[in-house]
Parts: sequence; C-alpha cells; structure tokens
Amino acid sequence: MAGGGRRPEHRGPPELFYDERGARKYRENSRVAEIQAQMAARAVELLALPEGQPCLLLDVGCGSGLSGEHISEKGHCWIGVDISRAMLDVAVEREVEGDLLLADMGNGIPFRPGTFDGCISISAVQWLCNADKKSHNPPKRLYQFFSTLYNALARGSRAVLQLYPENSEQLELITAQAMRAGFTGGMVVDYPNSAKAKKFFLCLFVGASGILPKGLGTECADGQEIHQAKFTNERIRFRNTKGKSVKKSRDWILEKKERRRRQGKEVRADTKYTGRKRRPQF
Repeated sequence: MAGGGRRPEHRGPPELFYDERGARKYRENSRVAEIQAQMAARAVELLALPEGQPCLLLDVGCGSGLSGEHISEKGHCWIGVDISRAMLDVAVEREVEGDLLLADMGNGIPFRPGTFDGCISISAVQWLCNADKKSHNPPKRLYQFFSTLYNALARGSRAVLQLYPENSEQLELITAQAMRAGFTGGMVVDYPNSAKAKKFFLCLFVGASGILPKGLGTECADGQEIHQAKFTNERIRFRNTKGKSVKKSRDWILEKKERRRRQGKEVRADTKYTGRKRRPQF
C-alpha cells in the first residue's frame, strides 16, 4: 500500500485504490521504485538498529515489497502487512524474501507482544484518517493500530512511519493517538523548506524516550537548526503562566473537550454556557 513518493489522492478505500491496475504501475514504474527505496532507506536509518545484528522488522503497508527489498539488503528479516491483495500478489511475483500477510492495519497488528525489533511504514498510515465505511471511526482505528503496534514491538525499539498528512489537524490526530497508545517520540521532517523533497517521518519510541533524530536539510543559512516537533506521553499540567490556559477556565475546558473529540470520545456540544461559572444558590 506504499505510496511510492507521491501524495496519494483519496479515491475510496486503499484496497480498491491499489487494485490490479494500481499494482501494475508499481511493478512497471522505475521512478516509483527509486523513490520508494529512498524513503525505505531513510526509515531504516532512523530506526537506529544495532550494527551487525540481524533484526526482525515489520513493514506496515508493505505493498509490492519495494521497502522490504531494502530491509533484506541490510541483512534483516521482515514481515509485511497490507490490505491490498493485488499489491501482495505483485510482491509474490517479485519473489521478495519477507513473509506477507493480508490484513487491515486499522483492525490492529495481529502479532504476539515483543515480536519485532522495529517497524517501518511508507505512505500508509494517513489512510487510517479516512472513513471509507460507515463502521470506520478514524480515531478508534488509529488507536487500535498504535496500541497493538506498541505491544508487538520489543521494549527499547522504534517505529518509523513515513506519511503524507493532508493538514495539521490530521497530523495532530495521528500523533495524539500514538501518544495515547504509549509511544513517545516526534515528527522528523526532512528538507522542510522544499516543496518536492519534504518528507514527514513519525519517529516513535517504545519504552524510554530516545533522542529525536535530526531531519535532513534542517539547517538554516545562518547555521541554526529548525526545531522538530517532539512529544511525550507525560500528562501536561496547565499552569497560570503566559501562553498557558488557566485550569478550569473556558479555554482550558474547550481544549480538553477538543482533545477528547480527537480521541473518538463523545463530548457535549460547545455552547455559550461552556465554562461559565454558575451563581451560588441559596
């Protein structure tokens, strides 16, 4: 299901978007294969795997196995998961070395706890933000994916997910569900000032927080670094300081309700009475 270096347009569910015709493009387009290989190489680099030690990796949205080929070249074993049977058929035709599983990542990662030493995903996670069926709830599907992925990864390992967010709200939704599932980490942005080369990599840590890697091309002309977006799963405490909402204030309540909506929880609608203090009754 990997997107081959371009921002995939939303034309229905991915298993239909990446049908036999779409799968054929990945098999025949050398440019797609080149870009896919570059992003896979970057994702594996961000995993910071131990030198000279073969690892078992998970490739979510493995598609036709282009990312998996790079994993194999690095001496690692891998298991690929994808929702598109046509893309997996291409992977079988190409005789990739990894094992393949037909599954919807929105239903969870079906592996035992601590199975994998790391996970990569190229151009796949943003599909979970789409409600392609009546039963689809994007926040719930994202949480199901991240919570089961967290369990499937060994403690101290990483997951690096390259994605194409449509907007900041979608990016916030994805990171919020990753935090809720227990991950720490942040967004690594390569070449943030380039329209074509800009790439988003969600770098997630399992267990103790690691040092967020630097994005490529993040140094300004004056030598200063562009700050990356970082988050932890520690609870944020609201303090009465500049730039912070005072606890129990209207802004604080609205922010809390919005966070709960992003988590897929039912929240009462906002009204002019939200956050208003009631008069004491005698």
